[in-house]
Amino acid sequence: MKTRLSLSTRGTVDSFLAMDVLARAVDLETKGHDIIHLEVGQPGGNAPDSVLDAARHALGKERIGYTPALGRPSLRARIARHYGEVYGVDLDPGRVIVTTGSSAGFVLTYLAVFDAGARVGVTEPGYPANRNILKSLDLVPVPLRVGPKNRWQPGPADLKALDGADALDGLLIASPANPTGTMLKRDGFSSLIGSCAESGTWFLSDEIYHGLTYTEPAATALEFSDDAIVINSFSKYYCMTGWRIGWLVVPERLVRVIERLAQNLFISPPTLSQIAAEAAFDARPELDARKQVYAANRDILAQAVKAGGQVEIAPPDGAFYLYADMRRLTNDSEGFTRTLLDETGIAATPGLDFDKTDGGLYLRFSFAEDPSVIRRAADKLSRWLAARAP
Repeated sequence: MKTRLSLSTRGTVDSFLAMDVLARAVDLETKGHDIIHLEVGQPGGNAPDSVLDAARHALGKERIGYTPALGRPSLRARIARHYGEVYGVDLDPGRVIVTTGSSAGFVLTYLAVFDAGARVGVTEPGYPANRNILKSLDLVPVPLRVGPKNRWQPGPADLKALDGADALDGLLIASPANPTGTMLKRDGFSSLIGSCAESGTWFLSDEIYHGLTYTEPAATALEFSDDAIVINSFSKYYCMTGWRIGWLVVPERLVRVIERLAQNLFISPPTLSQIAAEAAFDARPELDARKQVYAANRDILAQAVKAGGQVEIAPPDGAFYLYADMRRLTNDSEGFTRTLLDETGIAATPGLDFDKTDGGLYLRFSFAEDPSVIRRAADKLSRWLAARAP
């Protein structure tokens, strides 16, 4: 008798549509098509010069072996110092944990604080990998509907609506958010954290787009609570996506818990990336200059999308995305992005990646590319949308 081999239900998560679009766009590129990449959330330029110089020096002078599971002590200390410099927060380096990208930080956090079946609030629209990682770990993502009426961010009333049997074990907030780019005001941040403290709910703060704000600086959850868990990354502001390096800041009682998990799941974060990341903090003038380029890109692309499609855009306070309401043109964002790619060479992400309810009405465009690319995309996009407008 043949043994029947089964598959785990934990693997039945949705695909990451932005990566599917990227794969199709790259396939078209290999066939000679001219493609403009506005689909993936990564800076268009390379890592800062100080990062590259540190990596070159390390390759010639240092042994690239394992580090402690929590990360190199010098990098943990530099991250802690960063919180004092930018936010005025006095942070013990012992609470800092270096991770293999923010993705590993999310996995380690979920495993450390939630048992199977725990309910974790996530915004809808929101970053799809958060929802899918939770599902793969037998946790329950609970969608919190946000939209224009609440500037695409939840408030304490959303938590109170889930009291009793529907209460949350954790709440994950991103400010600035992906895909909308909106931010929580300081009083909103404080109120949400206070509500979580009252109900015994873990507050998880996704801060990977910190540094990329255009109106006012983003607040960190550490300004309001020592019990909050912060997830951050060198990928976005520091332009180090492929280096796969990020960090956590956690309450002291969680450090050893996460260390044991990290030892077994990842051994240690990539050593070369840790060395390079430490030098990234010396590149703020270079990186802030890039942010000004993003701000100009944002205005150019937003004007093109609005003029061409007569659409509304979520207020892009930070990050490097436009989340555009395309309902005048389509209710099938996935099919719309395929047609857009085929007819213009512009790759964008369908809103269904971020919102299973209303995402068919939205598209996300990244504006983190070189200005010449953004200007070319804006010209093509405005003319193509105008031709399709009712």
